[in-house]
Amino acid sequence: MSKTNNKVALITGITGQDGSYLAELLLEKGYIVHGIKRRSSLFNTDRIDHLYQDPHDQDQRLVLHYGDLTDSMNLTRIIKETQPDEIYNLGAMSHVKVSFDMPEYVGNVDALGTLRVLEAVRLLGLEKKTRIYQASTSELYGGMVENKNERGFYDEDSAFYPRSPYGVAKIYGFWITKNYREAYDMFACNGILFNHESPRRGETFVTRKITRAVAKIALGLQEKIFLGNLDAQRDWGHAKDYVRMMWMILQAEKAEDWVIATGVTTKVRDFVRMAFGEVGIELEFKGKGVDEKAFVTACNHKDYQVEIGKEVLSVDPSYFRPTEVDLLLGDPTKAKEELGWKPEFDLQSLVKDMMQGDIQLMKKDVDLLKAGHEILKQAE
Repeated sequence: MSKTNNKVALITGITGQDGSYLAELLLEKGYIVHGIKRRSSLFNTDRIDHLYQDPHDQDQRLVLHYGDLTDSMNLTRIIKETQPDEIYNLGAMSHVKVSFDMPEYVGNVDALGTLRVLEAVRLLGLEKKTRIYQASTSELYGGMVENKNERGFYDEDSAFYPRSPYGVAKIYGFWITKNYREAYDMFACNGILFNHESPRRGETFVTRKITRAVAKIALGLQEKIFLGNLDAQRDWGHAKDYVRMMWMILQAEKAEDWVIATGVTTKVRDFVRMAFGEVGIELEFKGKGVDEKAFVTACNHKDYQVEIGKEVLSVDPSYFRPTEVDLLLGDPTKAKEELGWKPEFDLQSLVKDMMQGDIQLMKKDVDLLKAGHEILKQAE
Protein backbone atom coordinates (compact mmCIF):
# COMPACT_ATOMS: atom_id res chain seq x y z
CA MET A 1 0.00 0.00 0.00
CA SER A 2 1.38 3.41 -0.97
CA LYS A 3 2.39 5.78 1.80
CA THR A 4 0.43 8.51 0.02
CA ASN A 5 -2.83 6.70 -0.74
CA ASN A 6 -4.85 9.58 0.82
CA LYS A 7 -7.57 7.26 2.02
CA VAL A 8 -9.56 8.60 4.96
CA ALA A 9 -10.40 6.40 7.94
CA LEU A 10 -12.60 7.14 10.94
CA ILE A 11 -12.01 5.19 14.15
CA THR A 12 -14.42 5.16 17.07
CA GLY A 13 -12.66 4.21 20.29
CA ILE A 14 -9.31 5.48 18.97
CA THR A 15 -7.96 6.05 22.49
CA GLY A 16 -8.35 2.36 23.38
CA GLN A 17 -5.89 -0.49 22.92
CA ASP A 18 -7.11 -1.51 19.46
CA GLY A 19 -7.76 2.03 18.30
CA SER A 20 -4.22 3.15 19.07
CA TYR A 21 -2.58 0.22 17.26
CA LEU A 22 -4.95 0.59 14.31
CA ALA A 23 -4.19 4.33 14.07
CA GLU A 24 -0.47 3.51 13.95
CA LEU A 25 -1.01 0.95 11.20
CA LEU A 26 -3.19 3.21 9.06
CA LEU A 27 -0.86 6.20 9.41
CA GLU A 28 2.03 3.98 8.29
CA LYS A 29 -0.04 3.09 5.22
CA GLY A 30 -0.58 6.74 4.37
CA TYR A 31 -4.14 7.20 5.58
CA ILE A 32 -5.58 10.38 6.98
CA VAL A 33 -7.01 9.17 10.29
CA HIS A 34 -9.89 10.74 12.17
CA GLY A 35 -10.63 9.49 15.64
CA ILE A 36 -13.58 9.93 17.96
CA LYS A 37 -12.87 10.31 21.65
CA ARG A 38 -15.23 10.90 24.54
CA ARG A 39 -15.04 14.18 26.43
CA SER A 40 -13.37 13.80 29.83
CA SER A 41 -12.05 16.19 32.45
CA LEU A 42 -8.89 14.07 32.49
CA PHE A 43 -6.46 13.44 29.65
CA ASN A 44 -7.32 10.07 28.11
CA THR A 45 -5.14 10.05 25.01
CA ASP A 46 -1.96 8.53 26.43
CA ARG A 47 -2.09 5.56 24.02
CA ILE A 48 -1.99 7.86 20.97
CA ASP A 49 -0.03 10.87 22.25
CA HIS A 50 3.05 9.65 20.37
CA LEU A 51 1.06 9.86 17.12
CA TYR A 52 -0.49 13.26 17.68
CA GLN A 53 1.31 16.32 16.34
CA ASP A 54 0.64 20.04 16.58
CA PRO A 55 -3.05 20.47 15.59
CA HIS A 56 -2.02 23.66 13.74
CA ASP A 57 0.30 21.65 11.47
CA GLN A 58 -1.09 21.67 7.94
CA ASP A 59 0.26 18.16 7.35
CA GLN A 60 -1.46 16.67 10.41
CA ARG A 61 -2.73 13.23 9.41
CA LEU A 62 -4.37 12.38 12.73
CA VAL A 63 -7.40 14.45 13.70
CA LEU A 64 -9.41 13.91 16.88
CA HIS A 65 -13.08 14.74 17.37
CA TYR A 66 -15.16 14.80 20.52
CA GLY A 67 -18.04 12.39 20.20
CA ASP A 68 -19.93 9.48 21.72
CA LEU A 69 -21.70 6.43 20.34
CA THR A 70 -24.80 7.48 22.29
CA ASP A 71 -25.04 10.78 20.35
CA SER A 72 -26.44 10.10 16.86
CA MET A 73 -26.49 13.74 15.73
CA ASN A 74 -22.83 14.26 16.53
CA LEU A 75 -21.83 10.94 14.92
CA THR A 76 -23.69 11.92 11.76
CA ARG A 77 -22.02 15.34 11.71
CA ILE A 78 -18.53 13.84 12.09
CA ILE A 79 -19.12 11.27 9.34
CA LYS A 80 -20.51 13.97 7.06
CA GLU A 81 -17.49 16.25 7.65
CA THR A 82 -14.82 13.56 7.32
CA GLN A 83 -16.36 11.58 4.41
CA PRO A 84 -14.42 8.45 5.40
CA ASP A 85 -13.51 5.66 3.00
CA GLU A 86 -13.39 3.29 5.97
CA ILE A 87 -15.03 3.33 9.40
CA TYR A 88 -13.71 1.11 12.18
CA ASN A 89 -16.30 0.95 14.97
CA LEU A 90 -14.13 -0.07 17.92
CA GLY A 91 -15.81 2.05 20.57
CA ALA A 92 -17.59 0.01 23.26
CA MET A 93 -18.08 -0.65 26.94
CA SER A 94 -16.07 -3.83 26.66
CA HIS A 95 -15.61 -5.12 30.21
CA VAL A 96 -17.72 -8.28 30.53
CA LYS A 97 -17.92 -8.35 34.34
CA VAL A 98 -18.83 -4.64 34.54
CA SER A 99 -21.56 -5.12 31.94
CA PHE A 100 -23.59 -6.97 34.57
CA ASP A 101 -23.53 -3.79 36.66
CA MET A 102 -24.31 -1.46 33.72
CA PRO A 103 -26.59 -3.45 31.38
CA GLU A 104 -28.58 -0.47 30.10
CA TYR A 105 -25.48 1.57 29.33
CA VAL A 106 -23.73 -1.28 27.52
CA GLY A 107 -26.85 -1.82 25.41
CA ASN A 108 -26.99 1.87 24.49
CA VAL A 109 -23.31 2.05 23.50
CA ASP A 110 -22.50 -1.38 22.10
CA ALA A 111 -25.81 -2.25 20.46
CA LEU A 112 -27.50 1.02 19.50
CA GLY A 113 -24.14 2.73 18.96
CA THR A 114 -23.48 0.34 16.08
CA LEU A 115 -26.88 1.10 14.61
CA ARG A 116 -26.20 4.84 14.84
CA VAL A 117 -23.01 4.49 12.79
CA LEU A 118 -24.68 2.36 10.13
CA GLU A 119 -27.73 4.59 9.89
CA ALA A 120 -25.58 7.73 9.61
CA VAL A 121 -23.74 6.23 6.63
CA ARG A 122 -27.06 5.29 5.03
CA LEU A 123 -28.73 8.67 5.60
CA LEU A 124 -25.70 10.51 4.22
CA GLY A 125 -25.78 8.41 1.04
CA LEU A 126 -22.31 6.97 1.64
CA GLU A 127 -23.28 3.29 1.19
CA LYS A 128 -21.10 2.90 -1.93
CA LYS A 129 -18.16 4.95 -0.65
CA THR A 130 -17.70 3.95 2.98
CA ARG A 131 -16.65 0.48 4.14
CA ILE A 132 -17.50 -0.38 7.74
CA TYR A 133 -15.75 -2.69 10.18
CA GLN A 134 -17.76 -3.68 13.25
CA ALA A 135 -15.75 -4.99 16.22
CA SER A 136 -17.63 -8.10 17.29
CA THR A 137 -16.54 -10.53 19.99
CA SER A 138 -16.06 -14.17 20.91
CA GLU A 139 -18.45 -13.55 23.83
CA LEU A 140 -21.21 -14.10 21.26
CA TYR A 141 -20.60 -17.85 21.51
CA GLY A 142 -20.98 -18.01 25.28
CA GLY A 143 -18.63 -20.97 25.62
CA MET A 144 -21.39 -23.45 24.75
CA VAL A 145 -19.94 -26.87 23.84
CA GLU A 146 -22.73 -27.74 21.41
CA ASN A 147 -21.98 -24.66 19.28
CA LYS A 148 -18.47 -25.74 18.25
CA ASN A 149 -17.53 -27.13 14.85
CA GLU A 150 -16.34 -30.68 14.29
CA ARG A 151 -12.78 -29.68 15.21
CA GLY A 152 -13.88 -28.33 18.59
CA PHE A 153 -13.53 -24.66 17.63
CA TYR A 154 -15.89 -21.72 17.14
CA ASP A 155 -15.98 -20.46 13.57
CA GLU A 156 -18.10 -18.16 11.37
CA ASP A 157 -20.92 -20.74 11.24
CA SER A 158 -21.10 -21.54 14.95
CA ALA A 159 -24.34 -20.64 16.72
CA PHE A 160 -24.39 -17.80 19.25
CA TYR A 161 -25.40 -18.01 22.91
CA PRO A 162 -24.18 -14.84 24.71
CA ARG A 163 -23.93 -15.11 28.49
CA SER A 164 -23.47 -11.49 29.57
CA PRO A 165 -25.12 -8.11 28.89
CA TYR A 166 -21.97 -7.26 26.92
CA GLY A 167 -22.37 -10.34 24.73
CA VAL A 168 -26.09 -9.68 24.23
CA ALA A 169 -25.43 -6.07 23.19
CA LYS A 170 -22.70 -7.19 20.80
CA ILE A 171 -24.97 -9.77 19.20
CA TYR A 172 -27.34 -6.94 18.24
CA GLY A 173 -24.36 -5.10 16.76
CA PHE A 174 -23.42 -8.22 14.79
CA TRP A 175 -26.87 -8.79 13.33
CA ILE A 176 -27.67 -5.15 12.58
CA THR A 177 -24.37 -4.92 10.68
CA LYS A 178 -25.26 -8.03 8.70
CA ASN A 179 -28.79 -6.69 8.12
CA TYR A 180 -27.59 -3.35 6.75
CA ARG A 181 -25.15 -5.18 4.49
CA GLU A 182 -27.95 -7.24 3.00
CA ALA A 183 -30.69 -4.59 3.02
CA TYR A 184 -28.69 -1.65 1.65
CA ASP A 185 -25.79 -3.38 -0.12
CA MET A 186 -23.30 -1.79 2.26
CA PHE A 187 -19.74 -3.03 2.63
CA ALA A 188 -20.21 -3.76 6.33
CA CYS A 189 -18.28 -6.56 8.03
CA ASN A 190 -18.08 -8.14 11.47
CA GLY A 191 -14.74 -9.18 12.89
CA ILE A 192 -15.43 -11.74 15.63
CA LEU A 193 -12.40 -11.07 17.77
CA PHE A 194 -11.25 -13.53 20.38
CA ASN A 195 -9.30 -12.18 23.36
CA HIS A 196 -6.42 -9.97 22.32
CA GLU A 197 -3.98 -8.28 24.66
CA SER A 198 -0.92 -6.02 24.71
CA PRO A 199 1.03 -3.66 26.98
CA ARG A 200 -1.74 -1.13 26.20
CA ARG A 201 -4.52 -3.33 27.54
CA GLY A 202 -6.72 -1.66 30.16
CA GLU A 203 -5.59 -2.27 33.72
CA THR A 204 -8.87 -3.90 34.79
CA PHE A 205 -8.71 -6.72 32.21
CA VAL A 206 -7.42 -9.98 33.65
CA THR A 207 -4.24 -10.34 31.56
CA ARG A 208 -3.08 -6.79 32.27
CA LYS A 209 -4.15 -7.12 35.88
CA ILE A 210 -1.87 -10.16 36.08
CA THR A 211 1.18 -8.62 34.38
CA ARG A 212 0.92 -5.39 36.40
CA ALA A 213 0.63 -7.32 39.66
CA VAL A 214 3.50 -9.68 38.81
CA ALA A 215 5.72 -6.69 37.99
CA LYS A 216 4.81 -5.05 41.30
CA ILE A 217 5.37 -8.24 43.29
CA ALA A 218 8.76 -8.78 41.63
CA LEU A 219 9.78 -5.21 42.52
CA GLY A 220 8.47 -5.38 46.08
CA LEU A 221 5.59 -2.97 45.49
CA GLN A 222 2.74 -5.46 46.07
CA GLU A 223 2.26 -8.54 48.23
CA LYS A 224 -0.15 -10.68 46.21
CA ILE A 225 -2.80 -10.76 43.49
CA PHE A 226 -6.46 -11.73 43.78
CA LEU A 227 -8.13 -13.39 40.78
CA GLY A 228 -11.39 -15.14 39.94
CA ASN A 229 -11.82 -18.34 37.91
CA LEU A 230 -8.32 -19.76 37.33
CA ASP A 231 -9.74 -22.59 35.22
CA ALA A 232 -11.29 -20.25 32.63
CA GLN A 233 -9.66 -20.80 29.23
CA ARG A 234 -9.18 -18.18 26.57
CA ASP A 235 -7.75 -17.86 23.07
CA TRP A 236 -5.28 -14.99 23.60
CA GLY A 237 -3.61 -13.12 20.75
CA HIS A 238 -1.72 -9.85 20.36
CA ALA A 239 -3.72 -6.73 19.51
CA LYS A 240 -1.17 -5.78 16.84
CA ASP A 241 -1.99 -8.94 14.88
CA TYR A 242 -5.71 -8.40 15.26
CA VAL A 243 -5.85 -4.78 14.06
CA ARG A 244 -3.86 -5.83 10.98
CA MET A 245 -6.64 -8.32 10.26
CA MET A 246 -9.25 -5.57 10.73
CA TRP A 247 -7.61 -3.62 7.93
CA MET A 248 -7.36 -6.73 5.73
CA ILE A 249 -11.09 -7.37 6.17
CA LEU A 250 -11.94 -3.98 4.65
CA GLN A 251 -9.54 -4.57 1.73
CA ALA A 252 -11.27 -7.83 0.76
CA GLU A 253 -13.26 -8.04 -2.46
CA LYS A 254 -16.45 -9.07 -0.70
CA ALA A 255 -18.06 -7.94 2.56
CA GLU A 256 -18.20 -10.91 4.94
CA ASP A 257 -17.85 -11.83 8.61
CA TRP A 258 -14.57 -13.18 9.96
CA VAL A 259 -13.25 -14.92 13.06
CA ILE A 260 -9.99 -13.45 14.35
CA ALA A 261 -8.27 -15.90 16.70
CA THR A 262 -5.07 -17.90 17.28
CA GLY A 263 -6.65 -21.34 17.60
CA VAL A 264 -4.77 -21.96 20.86
CA THR A 265 -6.43 -21.94 24.30
CA THR A 266 -4.79 -21.35 27.67
CA LYS A 267 -6.04 -21.36 31.27
CA VAL A 268 -5.80 -18.22 33.38
CA ARG A 269 -3.64 -20.22 35.80
CA ASP A 270 -1.10 -20.93 33.06
CA PHE A 271 -1.05 -17.28 32.00
CA VAL A 272 -0.13 -16.48 35.61
CA ARG A 273 2.69 -19.06 35.52
CA MET A 274 4.04 -17.57 32.28
CA ALA A 275 3.95 -14.02 33.62
CA PHE A 276 5.85 -14.95 36.78
CA GLY A 277 8.23 -17.00 34.64
CA GLU A 278 9.23 -13.86 32.71
CA VAL A 279 10.80 -12.51 35.92
CA GLY A 280 12.33 -15.86 36.89
CA ILE A 281 9.78 -16.76 39.56
CA GLU A 282 8.35 -20.29 39.74
CA LEU A 283 5.05 -21.08 41.43
CA GLU A 284 3.26 -24.00 43.03
CA PHE A 285 -0.55 -23.95 43.14
CA LYS A 286 -2.29 -25.58 46.11
CA GLY A 287 -5.96 -26.11 46.88
CA LYS A 288 -8.99 -26.13 44.63
CA GLY A 289 -11.71 -23.69 43.63
CA VAL A 290 -12.06 -20.66 45.89
CA ASP A 291 -9.40 -22.10 48.23
CA GLU A 292 -6.66 -22.24 45.59
CA LYS A 293 -3.48 -20.27 46.27
CA ALA A 294 -0.06 -19.90 44.64
CA PHE A 295 3.29 -19.94 46.42
CA VAL A 296 6.81 -19.05 45.29
CA THR A 297 9.09 -22.09 44.92
CA ALA A 298 12.09 -20.52 43.15
CA CYS A 299 13.54 -17.17 42.06
CA ASN A 300 15.95 -17.45 39.15
CA HIS A 301 16.54 -13.77 38.34
CA LYS A 302 18.99 -11.73 40.41
CA ASP A 303 16.93 -8.56 40.08
CA TYR A 304 13.63 -10.10 41.20
CA GLN A 305 13.92 -11.93 44.49
CA VAL A 306 10.77 -12.87 46.41
CA GLU A 307 10.77 -14.92 49.59
CA ILE A 308 10.53 -18.66 48.90
CA GLY A 309 7.21 -20.00 50.16
CA LYS A 310 5.55 -16.60 49.95
CA GLU A 311 1.85 -16.65 49.00
CA VAL A 312 1.45 -14.43 45.93
CA LEU A 313 -2.03 -15.37 44.66
CA SER A 314 -5.46 -16.06 46.13
CA VAL A 315 -8.88 -16.61 44.58
CA ASP A 316 -11.57 -14.00 45.30
CA PRO A 317 -15.12 -15.24 44.54
CA SER A 318 -16.28 -11.65 43.92
CA TYR A 319 -14.42 -11.78 40.57
CA PHE A 320 -16.54 -14.67 39.28
CA ARG A 321 -19.18 -13.76 36.68
CA PRO A 322 -22.88 -14.47 37.40
CA THR A 323 -22.86 -16.66 34.26
CA GLU A 324 -19.37 -17.95 33.55
CA VAL A 325 -17.85 -18.65 30.14
CA ASP A 326 -15.30 -21.38 30.80
CA LEU A 327 -13.78 -21.97 27.36
CA LEU A 328 -13.33 -19.86 24.23
CA LEU A 329 -11.32 -21.17 21.27
CA GLY A 330 -11.54 -19.69 17.78
CA ASP A 331 -10.93 -21.17 14.35
CA PRO A 332 -9.04 -18.65 12.14
CA THR A 333 -8.94 -20.98 9.10
CA LYS A 334 -11.02 -18.69 6.89
CA ALA A 335 -8.86 -15.64 7.67
CA LYS A 336 -5.66 -17.57 6.98
CA GLU A 337 -6.79 -19.30 3.79
CA GLU A 338 -8.79 -16.49 2.15
CA LEU A 339 -6.94 -13.35 3.30
CA GLY A 340 -3.52 -14.78 4.08
CA TRP A 341 -3.55 -13.53 7.66
CA LYS A 342 -1.01 -15.04 10.01
CA PRO A 343 -0.29 -13.98 13.62
CA GLU A 344 3.24 -12.75 14.23
CA PHE A 345 3.01 -13.22 18.02
CA ASP A 346 2.50 -16.46 19.93
CA LEU A 347 1.33 -16.46 23.55
CA GLN A 348 4.84 -16.58 24.99
CA SER A 349 5.96 -13.53 23.04
CA LEU A 350 2.73 -11.73 24.00
CA VAL A 351 3.33 -12.36 27.71
CA LYS A 352 6.95 -11.28 27.32
CA ASP A 353 5.90 -8.03 25.62
CA MET A 354 3.36 -7.27 28.34
CA MET A 355 5.74 -8.09 31.19
CA GLN A 356 8.54 -5.98 29.77
CA GLY A 357 6.15 -3.05 29.46
CA ASP A 358 4.84 -3.36 33.01
CA ILE A 359 8.28 -3.93 34.55
CA GLN A 360 9.46 -0.67 32.98
CA LEU A 361 6.29 1.09 34.11
CA MET A 362 6.58 -0.12 37.70
CA LYS A 363 10.28 0.69 37.86
CA LYS A 364 9.24 4.32 37.47
CA ASP A 365 7.22 3.95 40.68
CA VAL A 366 10.29 2.52 42.42
CA ASP A 367 12.36 5.47 41.23
CA LEU A 368 9.70 7.89 42.51
CA LEU A 369 9.69 6.17 45.91
CA LYS A 370 13.50 6.41 46.11
CA ALA A 371 13.40 10.06 45.16
CA GLY A 372 10.76 10.70 47.83
CA HIS A 373 12.90 9.01 50.47
CA GLU A 374 15.89 11.13 49.48
CA ILE A 375 13.83 14.30 49.83
CA LEU A 376 12.65 13.22 53.28
CA LYS A 377 16.22 12.45 54.35
CA GLN A 378 17.42 15.86 53.24
CA ALA A 379 14.54 17.52 55.11
CA GLU A 380 15.42 15.80 58.41
